[in-house]
Amino acid sequence: MDYKNLCYKVQEIAKDTGQFILQEREKISDKDIEFKGVSSLVTYVDKTAEMRIVSAVKKLIPEAGFVAEEGTANYDNEKYTWIIDPLDGTTNFIHGITPYSVSIALKELDEIVLGVVYDVKSGELFYAWKGSPAYLNGKKISVSTNSSSEHALIATGFPYYDFERVDDYIEAMKHLMKTTRGIRRLGSAAIDLAYVAAGRFDAFFEHALHAWDVAAGVFIIQQAGGKVTDFNGGNNWLFGGEIIASSSNYFEEFFQVINSKLGNH
Repeated sequence: MDYKNLCYKVQEIAKDTGQFILQEREKISDKDIEFKGVSSLVTYVDKTAEMRIVSAVKKLIPEAGFVAEEGTANYDNEKYTWIIDPLDGTTNFIHGITPYSVSIALKELDEIVLGVVYDVKSGELFYAWKGSPAYLNGKKISVSTNSSSEHALIATGFPYYDFERVDDYIEAMKHLMKTTRGIRRLGSAAIDLAYVAAGRFDAFFEHALHAWDVAAGVFIIQQAGGKVTDFNGGNNWLFGGEIIASSSNYFEEFFQVINSKLGNH
């Protein structure tokens, strides 16, 4: 498999999808919004964007399976699986604020081998493939070199459907508010992760996420020199619904905070 060539083709698909999303932004009205939950929204733009991506990547690997947020093409394949979020940050999109993004990853057996995150509004394209550095619009990126909370800027997302651990979550945030430069909540986990890869954020944590939220961004972080685990230091971040992502220098200190508040003890 020529991962590099494949990655460039996926970048074009992500950009093309982003153009479609931007064109449709001005047409969206309240009647186009469906409610998966009180804080989980979807529009025809999400669904059409996903169908466009699925149709395009099928031509690249016809036999591949899919894990896609809007369920337009979920089926299994043992070797290759595309993991797709056609519009990460739908609530931002609907309200006319940024960021919102397209996220596409490819998993080969149990290993992610390609990741592309496209910030639709800014045009920033984050990507990596197996064996490559991480890139932003053609320039190599790497995670922050910072090693302490004192100089750290943290990203997170607020739980929007699973509130079982919200008190623990608030405790973690209270600690980080007091000990870091601050916490940011952008509304697109894929962008949060891409920003960790680019060294803009020092770390990110969230729970109740899905594979399509994190697959591409995590891979880009790993190729940028960062580290990713679940809240207990394991590798169950893709389908386990919890994630800690950080620069390697800062990881141990950050992990201790999140694990003490949100880990299984």
